[in-house]
Amino acid sequence: MPVTKKDVSGLKYMNGFGNHFQSEAVPDSLPKLGNNPQKGPHGLYTECISGTAFTVPRHLNQRSWVYRLRPAVQHLPFEPYEGNKKLLSSFHPFSPDIEPTPQQLRWDPLTFEGAKDADFVDGIVTLGGAGDTQLKDGLGIHFYNFSKDMGNKSFYNSDGDFLIVPVKGEILITTEFGKLHVPPLHIAVVQRGLKMTVDRVDPDPNDCAQGFICELYKGHFQLPELGPIGSNGLANAKDFEVPVAAYEDKEGEYTVVNKFVGKMFSYKQDHSPYDIVSYSGNYIPFRYDLTKFNTIGTISYDHPDPSIYTVLTAPTGDQPGTAVIDFVIFPPRWLVAENTFRPPWFHRNVMAEFMGNIEGVYDAKAEGFMPGGASLHNMNTAHGPDAETFNKATNAELKPHKVSEGSMAFMFESAYQIVTTKWSIQESGKIQQDYWKAWQGLEKISDL
Repeated sequence: MPVTKKDVSGLKYMNGFGNHFQSEAVPDSLPKLGNNPQKGPHGLYTECISGTAFTVPRHLNQRSWVYRLRPAVQHLPFEPYEGNKKLLSSFHPFSPDIEPTPQQLRWDPLTFEGAKDADFVDGIVTLGGAGDTQLKDGLGIHFYNFSKDMGNKSFYNSDGDFLIVPVKGEILITTEFGKLHVPPLHIAVVQRGLKMTVDRVDPDPNDCAQGFICELYKGHFQLPELGPIGSNGLANAKDFEVPVAAYEDKEGEYTVVNKFVGKMFSYKQDHSPYDIVSYSGNYIPFRYDLTKFNTIGTISYDHPDPSIYTVLTAPTGDQPGTAVIDFVIFPPRWLVAENTFRPPWFHRNVMAEFMGNIEGVYDAKAEGFMPGGASLHNMNTAHGPDAETFNKATNAELKPHKVSEGSMAFMFESAYQIVTTKWSIQESGKIQQDYWKAWQGLEKISDL
């Protein structure tokens, strides 16, 4: 469907993270008492959407009660959906779609053929991941590149939550709970099972919307604990935004696409899936402006661990402080540490690090890590600053200075081994074959 300019100026949001929200598009469309009255307000159908098991501890329980024009179950049977076969959810190392490697990897900006004829659903390719959706444990890492609006098409994911990181082009995400405007330097999270339509805001026919997606199979994203930092800092809860209720009363043929165990299915229905008139709960899509991140750092010596830049985390649950995914950003910030090598040091991590560049120049890589590009330094694989960055940093005057002005990079860090897809290694044409040479100019220390 062609792109038309979207007016996003009038969209409204409510602030907070993990709150119990209530919103009505029509007055008195929420029950006065309880959640499931004998007759719904205005005759609306009552539906409960669960994000967790009923019996998880109260502080982890997520669900929303919605009141809609028709129940979501009213649709034709599922059929296979053939539009996208590159959106995977199985990362068994012996899969024909997988090519595991411990090699340090870096990709040029991840454009690909067919993006100008694709909508969001058909414009997603999988770069790598770990785990299994059937066991609800692991993650997938994807890239989207599309030009067309979805029109009367909706998508929901039974495999996990989508954390969407735009790099190029503003997007408008229509959800069952309302609309989210998500330009670059913002992120959005649309949880497991919630329907969405992703369109472009800008109608430029010669350009595509691009960005990264981290798919979480286990649990849901939460704010990291602050510990000794105290009660404020990093991503503050008040800066997250959820949409206000906004429903569509439209008839016509709609296609709903479902990702289930890594395969794509679809069904038809004769009305818009976005017919929720009111809602009450805490299982709701949200967005966040990355420029509002409250960056913390050292004011004495040594470079802090990158965990200090964590926006959202998804714990493994079996080991405190260990995550399926930590979503980390590297925003503009002041460096003042004394007698300290200020860029990230050389290291071999027990975590796998997938990085993407949203805009500008990342301070630990002077060349080759471009907006829309990515890198992967897998578990226990050595990495760190390239030779040019190392030589510059070891000889720099250690006065206070600001880094990353006009730039923003991010990292999906995981305790799991990330296996790459055959598409990302062999077929994308974007792998930088000479990336390993970035460290070859580092000289042996000889003045012992």
